[in-house]
Amino acid sequence: MFEILRLCIAGVAAVFAFGFARGFVRRRLRFVDAVKSPLAPVVAGGIAALVAWPLTLLPLITGFAAAMVGIGVGMGTASGVKALRSGD
Repeated sequence: MFEILRLCIAGVAAVFAFGFARGFVRRRLRFVDAVKSPLAPVVAGGIAALVAWPLTLLPLITGFAAAMVGIGVGMGTASGVKALRSGD
């Protein structure tokens, strides 16, 4: 029972992290040249996973959820940069 709840928490956290990162890049970082680097999504995802890691001390948050947040932020950053390049 708790495993399914933990999986749902990880999925929802990843989706919200993706949306937040994509919107942040499109709105706030559109004039920052460093975000257009190919390394930017990796760095953003790694930092997000490290920030989410202390939350694993809570009973329903696992390391998998922290990793999914990092992946979501990385993919959201990459998607935001792609949208900026296409002029969207």
